[in-house]
Amino acid sequence: MFEPRANPSANIKNDILSGLTVALALVPEAVAFAFVAGVDPLVGLYAAFLVGLITAAIGGRPGMISGATGALAVVMVALVADHGVEYLFATVVLMGIIQISAGVLKLGKFIRMVPYPVMLGFVNGLAIVIFLAQLGQFQITTESGGKEWMSGSALWMLIGLIALTMAIIHYLPKYTKAIPSSLAAILVVSLIVILFNVDVRTVGDLASIAGGFPDFHIPAVPLTWETLWICLPYAFILATIGLIESLLTLTLIDEITETRGRGNKECIGQGTANVVTGFFGGMGGCAMIGQSMINVNSGGRGRLSGISAALFLLCFILFASSLIEMIPLAALIGVMFIVVIGTFEWSSFRILGKIPKSDAFIIVLVSGVTVATDLAIAVIVGVIVSALVFAWDTAKRMDADRHTDENGTKIYAMHGPLFFGSIHSFKNLFDPRNDPDDVIIDFVNTRVYDHSGIEAIDAVAERYLNAGKTLHLRHLSPECRKLLRRAGDLVEANYIEDPKYHVADDSLA
Repeated sequence: MFEPRANPSANIKNDILSGLTVALALVPEAVAFAFVAGVDPLVGLYAAFLVGLITAAIGGRPGMISGATGALAVVMVALVADHGVEYLFATVVLMGIIQISAGVLKLGKFIRMVPYPVMLGFVNGLAIVIFLAQLGQFQITTESGGKEWMSGSALWMLIGLIALTMAIIHYLPKYTKAIPSSLAAILVVSLIVILFNVDVRTVGDLASIAGGFPDFHIPAVPLTWETLWICLPYAFILATIGLIESLLTLTLIDEITETRGRGNKECIGQGTANVVTGFFGGMGGCAMIGQSMINVNSGGRGRLSGISAALFLLCFILFASSLIEMIPLAALIGVMFIVVIGTFEWSSFRILGKIPKSDAFIIVLVSGVTVATDLAIAVIVGVIVSALVFAWDTAKRMDADRHTDENGTKIYAMHGPLFFGSIHSFKNLFDPRNDPDDVIIDFVNTRVYDHSGIEAIDAVAERYLNAGKTLHLRHLSPECRKLLRRAGDLVEANYIEDPKYHVADDSLA
């Protein structure tokens, strides 16, 4: 549940001002990602407006900002190049339907399976990606069409304005919080550039952002199975990337604000936004960690912050494009550098030597894969590696206490989970050739987790049968006994059942 607001009027002001700050930062991002995807800048701006507005209104995380993102744009570029922008719009609609289905099926809860080291790697990797994205503004286009790094006075002027922006953002809150420091920094640096006619690149140098209202438009693609098979793979990849990035950003904002968002509702909100965006000529989108951090750090906590950001962006497109195009890119770069500093988990350097080596490796791995490829692949790789490490460590816990009772029966009292990772250790615990004629395996302190464990028990039973000895399985859970009984003659084992023991019964776990 969200905490009640102590001062509604102050929060409304904070939400609106933080929304204005976010809208200013959204413009160059949306334009840049549109270029990456190979579409018109307005396609990116309309996506930022529609996705931002709808997710802010009906999504599961108030205060989180959504819009066109680079993670999606790099996937879209191949589709646009091969089939055209109309196929992109159709794919965005299908992407939204998949995301809505994920929310309805309550798949958002699976974000809880992402381990903390993967979250750290995700945050650090994304901070590095945001930083590297800003470095492109330190390059200029040569006469031959290539790129080269800035030098001389132009470089020092850019660095100076960036430093001024960052200084204002850092120090202004020490004196007043009446206005978000990021917004104040953008306004101050913009006024300096305009009044003193400083020759630096502005938003207008990227592209014109002037336009009208987005029009309803049914994607002009043939309604055939061939079209579906073209769009479906891209839609599934985009939906997966969008949900992973959105749900991880949701988790991060939860931690910062000490509140809790609703993952399944966010899936439905993201899906609805993309369906609508596809019908209004937008490139689709998902949560944006950089803009979300700007919003939260500027005081934006409620839905109004995201809604106002989207509406301000629309106003820029309709009425104020000439003014917005005058904003120096240096001011926006400075804002994003502050986001990088605030997003990166600097404490991860301190803890690397104190946590298990496997966790430290996962943090570095996920960070590196995020930078080298994309967020979705990085998170999937991180989760898989974490699962394998967990399976390896858990498998080493399989052991048995051995003793012989007064009747000469040898008893193996098992300890540790029996699953695919521990079956090799399990099989090596027994010695059918040298054991007595009567053997008991007691599972009171262990649990059989999967069919690999059942097969391992069956294999051990067969070894004792071949040695002409009798094996008893004691305290198996009802599910295990049921599976073994279904195997019929393949299972050569007797059962000593004790109704007083229910340790391995899932119903009591």
